[in-house]
Amino acid sequence: MACSLVTPPPTPPFPSWSQLELSADEPNQSPQAPLPPLTHTLHHKETSVLSLAADERWIFSGSQGMHIYVWDRDTFQVDRLLEGHTGSVLCLEVSVERKWLFSASGDSTIRIWSTSTLTPIYVLTPYADYNSGDIFSLTYSPSIKTLFFGCQNTSLQWFDFTPGSKDFIANASKENPHELGQLMPPNYQASRKPHKFFDSEPQPAGRPATSRPSPLITPSTSSKHLPGSASPPWPESPKSDLDPEPKVLAVPPDNWIPSAHHGYIYCIALVYAVDTQPFAVPGSQKTVQLVSGSGDEDVKLWSYTANSSDNTANMQHLHTFHSNSGAVLSILSSHGTIIAGCQDGHVKIWDLETKTLVRTIIAHEGVDILSLSAVDRELYVCSANGCIQRFSCSFDLGGCWKAHSGATLSSIIIPSRKASKLGVDAHSDSLDLVTGASDNKLKVWAVQRPPRRTTGHLQMASNGSDALQPSTSVKTIHAYDADEITPNDTMIHALSQFTSFPSVSTQSLHAEDCRQAAIWLKKCLTQFGAESQLIYGVEGKNPVVLGNFRGTESKTRKPRILFYGHYDVIASGAASGWDTEPFVLTGLNGYLYGRGVSDNKGPTLAVACAASELLARRALDVDLVMLIEGEEEAGSVGFAEAVRNHKDQIGPIDGILVSNSYWIDDTHPCVTYGLRGVVHAIIDVVGKGPDVHSGVDGGAATEPMMDMVKLLAKLSEGSQIAIPAFYDNVRARSKEEDDTFKVLADITGRTPQSFSARWTEPSLSVHSINDSGLGNSTIIPGRVRAKISLRIVPDQDPPTIIDSLSTCVKSIFAGLHSPNSLEIHIDRTADWWIGNLDHPLFKALDRAIEEEWGVKPLRIREGGSIPSIPWLEKEFGCPAVHLPMGQSSDHAHLRNERISLNNLRKGKAVVSRFFEQMSPRAAL
Repeated sequence: MACSLVTPPPTPPFPSWSQLELSADEPNQSPQAPLPPLTHTLHHKETSVLSLAADERWIFSGSQGMHIYVWDRDTFQVDRLLEGHTGSVLCLEVSVERKWLFSASGDSTIRIWSTSTLTPIYVLTPYADYNSGDIFSLTYSPSIKTLFFGCQNTSLQWFDFTPGSKDFIANASKENPHELGQLMPPNYQASRKPHKFFDSEPQPAGRPATSRPSPLITPSTSSKHLPGSASPPWPESPKSDLDPEPKVLAVPPDNWIPSAHHGYIYCIALVYAVDTQPFAVPGSQKTVQLVSGSGDEDVKLWSYTANSSDNTANMQHLHTFHSNSGAVLSILSSHGTIIAGCQDGHVKIWDLETKTLVRTIIAHEGVDILSLSAVDRELYVCSANGCIQRFSCSFDLGGCWKAHSGATLSSIIIPSRKASKLGVDAHSDSLDLVTGASDNKLKVWAVQRPPRRTTGHLQMASNGSDALQPSTSVKTIHAYDADEITPNDTMIHALSQFTSFPSVSTQSLHAEDCRQAAIWLKKCLTQFGAESQLIYGVEGKNPVVLGNFRGTESKTRKPRILFYGHYDVIASGAASGWDTEPFVLTGLNGYLYGRGVSDNKGPTLAVACAASELLARRALDVDLVMLIEGEEEAGSVGFAEAVRNHKDQIGPIDGILVSNSYWIDDTHPCVTYGLRGVVHAIIDVVGKGPDVHSGVDGGAATEPMMDMVKLLAKLSEGSQIAIPAFYDNVRARSKEEDDTFKVLADITGRTPQSFSARWTEPSLSVHSINDSGLGNSTIIPGRVRAKISLRIVPDQDPPTIIDSLSTCVKSIFAGLHSPNSLEIHIDRTADWWIGNLDHPLFKALDRAIEEEWGVKPLRIREGGSIPSIPWLEKEFGCPAVHLPMGQSSDHAHLRNERISLNNLRKGKAVVSRFFEQMSPRAAL
């Protein structure tokens, strides 16, 4: 059976450009791990497996035949059947700390069982009694001891088991008010009466009603015995006179929302925060959030407050997510996302922070998604066709297999029994995926927890060896005192976690990694003392992290400084080209290695830590606004829209601080006061037909590759760019700048002309030439693409340069008189930037650097481009200053990227001094 995310498109006449430009050391898909082995198969007795739950000793399976099977996890034998329900057992959940099993049924009751004695404790009846219909879903919050459940009559109900709560008091024993529940009256029967609406045709979507067979859940005609077994595995379970009668509980009238949805509530789940803990709102009252999914195609987010003085305000509706993909049949919350399985085979993923749809997975077109399970962002999707699909943290398909011959109705992931017996916690790498289906079978699959990011500590090299060994302590480190790195070093610890996210914005494979990096950074800034949130500008692009450190209150207006940075990184390339793991922060010889440590995660955290430390000392006399984007390496798409859409939240800005460049060498601290701009263009030459063989058609047609070579050659003459009037507006260098270049030449041993060429003169570069051929030396490609860029300088105008480039390219191609066609596309642009060295911001930064390093900083320019700096200056009407923290040997964008630990720490100190210099109390 084919299992794919999308239907393959028809074969194009030419390979797509994504295929042409795919690097061999940067695959576009994550490798698929082996499929999990099946370790055991268990059989129900002629009845479908509708629901599953487990603790460290038992697996509980709810059946269509009204029983709950209790399977011993050591022997995989049925220990007993739990009887009492008079309808199908539609959902199960275990409370480990209370040793309770909750079971909900088509008989409109919820039963609570002891997992220690396997005996009934309570029978809970919903408000509206049997008019509630089938109870399709439930979830229990251990933090507030409250059970939530969704009903067929569209109501959402709850019950608080906390001693002393209103629900407890209303259901307290008449004999002992400290005990919960009333004795079951004589002849009490929990059997649902036929309902005119619920039991009428047609059959509802999703899980079936219990009064008639479902097309998805049909009685099995297979043997009642396990294969190879001579006797039935199901023990007789006669009721003992010693078994206690369960006490009866009733949901109070205030504990329900009668029309929570416009359809049956098929699924419900607690909302989990990024750190996998249930979401809880701080305060004197305990608050949790939960989500519910329904046949009305909606997912609703709810907030519930325990022990509220106003019962009617306990449950509040916060938001509605529209799936538009049929009934929502399964749901879970994981790492700040809401994941919903829908009736038409789609899986919807929403970001909880921003309430935006971040991904739609087409698991099986038109096939119901009946169950979802997840572990560490790895998702298992169970469908009505019996298939299970495994998706990676970036939602790429990592495996698909036919698990059952019927619909896979339920699934859970639990620590393996071996891990449980050894006392291993829930984070054990050895796990069991348990699935249940309409083929009357439970299956146990051995799965492994996906590889985790290495976070929380550095890897260090031992003295005299280049080998890097993981260590939680530092013993021998060259070039700085090992005792300086301790678990209490907040900035280094945070950087080790930040680096672990492969937040590569230019590869769709890492889209989820980028989003998780943004969520982590938002949480980190909050812990540092900022008010932080995620903001979006363009749908489908990475969010911007907005953090606001509010300075000490004073009678005078505080300066408001905006720091701009980015959390996305360039691709690391093949790991084999690195001396360390690219996404594991590694300390070696006084440097910290890892992708993004210098560009730009390290400087970003240094600024945040500087503000946090000043805030803790009540010495932050400025307001710091941090805008950290996730698309800088991909052209900053959506950044401007995000800023403009949230201008009111950002507020007025007096100055902009950037730290995204490097010293001129490894020893002299610097201030950057200028950047070149850039125009990136893509040129295509397209032939009249597809690729051809040079031995057959060579010489008979004008080759696109030849046209491209001729065109590119005519764009320059020696070192000069051959675009007409290109140099007309280039600003002449001042005498002061020439003198500065001579000083820099004496320090670095380079020539003044080398600085002029790199910083003050425009340049043309050809970055790549790709073709539609397959790399065969006999192929004449039918299409050729070149990527070029023009670096521009003051006072060149980007729109004018774009027009001149397009006109020149078209004119050159027309002069070739080629039958082929030409296409030119401007990929992205950035304006040049020159700072005002006489502005108080620059003077304050100069003083801060000199005070910290003991020398005056060198004033330098950069040949690269940062599009957001000139744009932010224009948008907020204020100047920017640029503090480089890294050294010239940091290898940004290259393998073995690094940053000096000393530079990072002193960089943080410089930022602290800069904020102090900007204080209203400081004399500028």
